[in-house]
Amino acid sequence: MNFTFYTRPGCPLCVEAEQMLRLVAEDHPIEWSTINIEEDDQIHEKYMLMIPVLEQNGNVILYGNIGYIDILEIID
Repeated sequence: MNFTFYTRPGCPLCVEAEQMLRLVAEDHPIEWSTINIEEDDQIHEKYMLMIPVLEQNGNVILYGNIGYIDILEIID
């Protein structure tokens, strides 16, 4: 299962969400590409108040405070 993970530097929720992704990936076949929203004005405007954002096939799946259980629920 592949995701796009939107983040930015200095975002504590983003760091925590990526740690949760790594934990889930230890036991489940998930992958993600990380995009820094500050590198694209359109993406920054779209997600600046929502990050971290986990997206799949162009759809926002999770955002904000993303926990381990939240990720497990979307992959099951």
